[in-house]
Amino acid sequence: MPELPEVETTRRGVAALIQGARVSEIQVYQPHLRWPVEIPSSIVGQRLESVGRRAKYLLFSFETGTLLLHLGMSGNLRVLPRDTPCLKHDHVEIVFGGTQALRLNDPRRFGSVHWHVGDPQTHWLLSGLGPEPLDPGFDGDYLKRRARGRRLAIKNFIMDGRVVVGVGNIYANEALFLAGIRPTVAASRVTLAGYRELAGRIRHVLAAAIQMGGTTLRDFVNQDGNPGYFKQSLNVYGRAGLPCVACGTALTSIRQGQRTTVFCKKCQGAQSFRPPRC
Repeated sequence: MPELPEVETTRRGVAALIQGARVSEIQVYQPHLRWPVEIPSSIVGQRLESVGRRAKYLLFSFETGTLLLHLGMSGNLRVLPRDTPCLKHDHVEIVFGGTQALRLNDPRRFGSVHWHVGDPQTHWLLSGLGPEPLDPGFDGDYLKRRARGRRLAIKNFIMDGRVVVGVGNIYANEALFLAGIRPTVAASRVTLAGYRELAGRIRHVLAAAIQMGGTTLRDFVNQDGNPGYFKQSLNVYGRAGLPCVACGTALTSIRQGQRTTVFCKKCQGAQSFRPPRC
């Protein structure tokens, strides 16, 4: 599933190519994705004023409203010459300036396209979301306040979009390892010092991933459907059974909330806060 860094990389890629252009045509080849596709014909002729992001939603702002687009589990966006043949799972196409086509390709059809008039933050998909992890308002003190009395495992806690958005499974594994916090410990048991360390680590892994994703922007104009998302050097995720990069202990893999969790029993000890030496 595309996570926050991939979505931010997508935002930067498509914004550089179509922001400021006017819509000349709309084609909806598959009107039913996760929900019915909502694109008003009235945006034809309108200028794309900006391409923003909230959590994993892309926000295409026009003169009269905003398109909220989610890539779902397998979707991607490409900007192509208008006459490029469509691929099998190209479901939505918006043509800009008569020459550039923005296409949503989504094999599993879990993506979504909604139209909203007014402040997009009031849309029902966005209104209940927590803060952005890279915004100034997100810090360890905030996490500690939200965790008060919570028995939920810390990994599931930081993956809750109502607490903080965009901390997907890969980045939750990595941030917890770097903070020295065992993924199974109850959120309420993590100390304030632990949360301050964790908040910083979340910022670090996401910012690094976004920076690496920025090197692949050229791939968004390819027609093969592969946006070329970055490959990151990961400490724990995908390395179950391999030696810990900090201490050499074999990494442990468990299931939490139907997702794979990988951690080091030594570096992420039973106590709630002990950053590994790496």
